[in-house]
Amino acid sequence: MSFSFLRLATRSASSPIGRCSTSPRLVRTFLSTSSKWHSSSGSPGLLPPHLLTLADLSTSQIQALLNNAANFKASLTAHNHDLVMGAVAFDDGSELEQTLKNKTVALLFTKRSTRTRVASETSAVALGGHPMFLGPSDIQLGVNESLYDTAKVVGSMVDGIMARVDGHEEVELLAQHAGVPVINALSDLYHPTQILADLLTMVEAFPTNTSSSKSPACLSSLAGLKVAWVGDSNNILNDMLVALPRLGIHLSVATPKGYDRNERVWGTMQDGIEEERKKGGSVTVAGVDWSNDPKEAVRDADIIVTDTWISMGEESSKEQRLRDFSGFQVTEALGREGGAKTDWKFMHCLPRKSQEVDDEVFYGKRSIVFPEAENRKWTIMSVFEWVFRVATRAQHEQRNERVWEERPLTHSRFLIAVHTWDVGRSEASSSVCINVVSSVSGDGRSADSYKYNLPKLVDLA
Repeated sequence: MSFSFLRLATRSASSPIGRCSTSPRLVRTFLSTSSKWHSSSGSPGLLPPHLLTLADLSTSQIQALLNNAANFKASLTAHNHDLVMGAVAFDDGSELEQTLKNKTVALLFTKRSTRTRVASETSAVALGGHPMFLGPSDIQLGVNESLYDTAKVVGSMVDGIMARVDGHEEVELLAQHAGVPVINALSDLYHPTQILADLLTMVEAFPTNTSSSKSPACLSSLAGLKVAWVGDSNNILNDMLVALPRLGIHLSVATPKGYDRNERVWGTMQDGIEEERKKGGSVTVAGVDWSNDPKEAVRDADIIVTDTWISMGEESSKEQRLRDFSGFQVTEALGREGGAKTDWKFMHCLPRKSQEVDDEVFYGKRSIVFPEAENRKWTIMSVFEWVFRVATRAQHEQRNERVWEERPLTHSRFLIAVHTWDVGRSEASSSVCINVVSSVSGDGRSADSYKYNLPKLVDLA
């Protein structure tokens, strides 16, 4: 599925990545789609938005999500006590919108989790929602009920699903049949929310002069960086492959012999790179190198990344994998002998084992693993905010069968919107709302006072 954001803040026409927000006010985004959404109850409407891999998102959409995440982080860490009391005031006087108010998010996890579970539960609560954890011992899935049946049943009772599964086909099935938004919290093929957190962490470690300290999410600061991956060919690497080169980040991969690239992912990566090149823009699309030599991979690297060598479900091959990955431990010596940048940083999605990276690097000045872990919360919160805003808007538009029309205003800065139509009547009701537009962009759209879910707009000028 392809998504299309409409940014409500000005976007730079010259950059495919889009404009970097410097305001602590949250950047509002929404999805535009004309496809019909048939929920599990059979009611028609717009397709629910899903996030199964970053390959589904454009670079501008990734930028928008990171802008929101950075603004959440800057604002909520400064107002944590007020958040607990349910009254967060941002620096511009606005309050945290309860996007998930009266909504339930099912956390359908068939694998263990620390960061993803804690980040998902706290994010849902902060946005006013109710997270419902459904682990293997909580429901009938895998015992005497199929995933298809579970998708139909759970999807009919909740407003969205955060799914941590085994095979990627499982999260695809959920997205196809649940009838509600589905977010991939991890599959064997992709891990999009982890890479969003990684990108936010990279931007914080390599800011630009145009990035505000309160919104340090400008992806253009990463263009030209070299990221070295030293480890297994797995789901983390796969989502890096489909995202980083499009952002101008050079990715250099070293895996042991026999741990080859996934051809499906490689094809998706190539398609995304080609599409980005056709767009043009100020950011040059970067390349990918692949070898079996860790020292070759880390040459001139700004960031060295690794992950577990033994993923969940691969414990039976532990001894063989430890032999295969001999020489792949990330150490100061590896960086020095391989010729990494003198100020290289280290990242790991956690949990970590000492054979993957030694204590000197993991707990040393190069390591940014704990900010990386914290950023799982802010990026997941941003995804939740986007997904449920889109889903709510789609359902409202379906329910009211509203038709949009909008024209730039020449003199008046007032818009009047007919608020409701009586069902079965040809004329509009007398109920109206007046929207005072505080600022209008060049195309006549308001960046600050754009009304969601309103019907036909009438110009009184």
